[in-house]
Amino acid sequence: MTALKSDFLREITERGFVHQCTDLDGLDALMSEAPVTAYIGFDCTADSLHVGSLVPIMLLHWLQRAGHRPIALMGGGTTKVGDPSGKDDSRRLLSQTQIEANMAGIRRIFDRYLTFGDGPGDALMVNNDDWLDGLQLIDFLRDYGRHFSVNRMLTFDSVRLRLEREHPLSFLEFNYMVLQAYDFLELARRHGCVLQMGGSDQWGNIVNGVELGRRVDQRALYGLTSPLITTAAGAKMGKTAEGAVWLNAERLAAYDYWQFWRNCDDGDVGRFLRLFTLLPLDEINRLDGLDGTEINDAKKMLANEATALCHGREAAETAAETARRTFERGGHGDDLPTLEVSRGELEVGIAAYELLCRAGLTASNGEARRLIKGGGGRLNNRQIADETATVGLADSDDDGLIKLSAGKKRHALVRVIG
Repeated sequence: MTALKSDFLREITERGFVHQCTDLDGLDALMSEAPVTAYIGFDCTADSLHVGSLVPIMLLHWLQRAGHRPIALMGGGTTKVGDPSGKDDSRRLLSQTQIEANMAGIRRIFDRYLTFGDGPGDALMVNNDDWLDGLQLIDFLRDYGRHFSVNRMLTFDSVRLRLEREHPLSFLEFNYMVLQAYDFLELARRHGCVLQMGGSDQWGNIVNGVELGRRVDQRALYGLTSPLITTAAGAKMGKTAEGAVWLNAERLAAYDYWQFWRNCDDGDVGRFLRLFTLLPLDEINRLDGLDGTEINDAKKMLANEATALCHGREAAETAAETARRTFERGGHGDDLPTLEVSRGELEVGIAAYELLCRAGLTASNGEARRLIKGGGGRLNNRQIADETATVGLADSDDDGLIKLSAGKKRHALVRVIG
């Protein structure tokens, strides 16, 4: 491949963001000559995005950083339909009120990564319900539906995999790719958008949009996808045993977010530093070369930088200090998840397994019992010897705090009140 001239494409290629492009040479020439407008779509199925959405968010960040204009397209309209990509079941349909509330929560995330405004390089947040809600079915099918081949649509992974697994695919979901292609056309007409980006599972949908623009308006549009990000252990990015790693602090505390990055697999550190931080590549290469116990320094840098982007530098520094006090000095961290328990309850005594569950360190009492039985439950840094053990007022320190741990990396505080 010839050397890329566009700062944006060169940066994201070196960092590992690029999987496929409809015309890389043509896009490179265009982006090296003048600023372009590009978009990525996000459906509003929850009031927060999770770490699985960080790659597209970072793509938009690097796009703006290189002098181009990003559009974060909110799927206020397509969320009513549901994207079948990567799913075996139909998505639960949401009300308009739920969708609007979710959109507001997602907007707060983007304010951390993008600069919005009215300038030529300022980011835009657009809602596709603005044009999808008013479509007339017969007119839409006549003007745009005729450009789509059902035979070809059946070959796209988002549809083919559902059918091969004999999972139901509603006609509503089948139309998602048509609506997404139309989104691209509308954004091209309204905002001069020439590039759609997304995950590799969106390739078919993106190609549809590129071709629709060519057929209907004779527009030269481009598509670019990023690879599916999995951990070194093969797990899907953004999911843990405890659930999704959310980007909003209301869903997941900044400390827990910091811990997610700090606890990543050694084999993921270099790749995650390239994808999820703004550190220079020379510094990342140095950190990626660390081994033995020094790899922990690279993990802390990853946690600090990723958390600073998502929650702010102050929150990252607080999380790092809490971790240092908790792990390196064996003390309490003020930013640890905290459960308040009345003095009266502790005077009677609470089963240790129940307290572990109530503190959110296990999903159930049964799981807590198994944790203790396996030697993973700890009280004030000491192993809980018996699954029938109780925790009482005498276990609290002078500040009225009790420290609970599940293994070596997950901790919570119990605060005595009343």
